[in-house]
Amino acid sequence: MIQLNTVINMRLKNVKGAKEVIDASPYIIKNPENYKGIYKSLFHNNNPIHLEIGMGKGQFIMQMAERYPNINFIGIEMYDSVIIRAIQKQEEKKLPNLKLIRFDATNIEDIFDHEIETLYLNFSDPWPKKRHSHRRLTSDRFLKRYDSIFTNKKTIIQKTDNRKLFEFSLKSFTDYGYKIDELSLNLHEDDIPNIETEYENRFSSLGYPIYMVKVTK
Repeated sequence: MIQLNTVINMRLKNVKGAKEVIDASPYIIKNPENYKGIYKSLFHNNNPIHLEIGMGKGQFIMQMAERYPNINFIGIEMYDSVIIRAIQKQEEKKLPNLKLIRFDATNIEDIFDHEIETLYLNFSDPWPKKRHSHRRLTSDRFLKRYDSIFTNKKTIIQKTDNRKLFEFSLKSFTDYGYKIDELSLNLHEDDIPNIETEYENRFSSLGYPIYMVKVTK
């Protein structure tokens, strides 16, 4: 399997001028805390809002936005060197139902208030050391944070190539009161509709199974 440090280094490779491009982009939501509770005003409609945390270069969320024009999508990415690639793609596509935020999801409750219907967690950092388990995006610490961003019904869809993270997540979800609606231990062999991420392309091409779970509460 690709080593975690290798993946991180690929994500963190500096891109000259990235910050300036991000700051000037009309597709980036600046000062997202100012839109807490009123994100629908940015889309000028009352369509449901779906959120991806750690969107990478945007392949997944952009294809979702194209496929589902009656859903609004927001992608969050914390690395300048990665989100700039999503900006460049959005400059070509100009999808009206997609907005991007450069933000650290550790403080996710600071920028949303009961307005997200579905949350996507695709190939999140597994934080493999036990002492770092609270940093996993499916830990109870984060599940508590998500409580304040969701509308009445909470839906989380997770994909990962990391078996240990997947097992941890299943226990974390069910312990927190989520119900498993859909589960796959090898997504690409199951008859389940799927849009791939950049990392998913890479991992599946190397022959690794992709794990997926959809939970609701």
